[in-house]
Amino acid sequence: MSKPLALLYYSSLMPGSQLGNQLIDLGYRVQQVPDLKGLTEICQQEKPLLVVAEILAGGPACSYVARLRKEPTTQHIPVLGYSSAQDPALAAQARDAGVTLLAGTAAISEHLTRLLDQVLQVE
Repeated sequence: MSKPLALLYYSSLMPGSQLGNQLIDLGYRVQQVPDLKGLTEICQQEKPLLVVAEILAGGPACSYVARLRKEPTTQHIPVLGYSSAQDPALAAQARDAGVTLLAGTAAISEHLTRLLDQVLQVE
């Protein structure tokens, strides 16, 4: 059986590369997405189990997640977002775009297993 695929987008090396290593240790295949512009197309082609993405204030991540949610073939893919900003407006923007769960940068590394369990729960 092949390992589940997690797509990973980050602009900050830490904790981005650390998350990639943690996901590998948890049994995922990890494919880094260098640019979110093609996120929907990559998801359609690669069929990941989830997307993990850094959400930056003023960054484009939320708009690309919203595109992912509008496409019937990708709208089901959970998105675990993380951000260093403790900004309620950014959290609301991420939620409105369709980010399944937004965690703080410090929390995502420490609690990755629990956060993945939450994101991957089928409702």
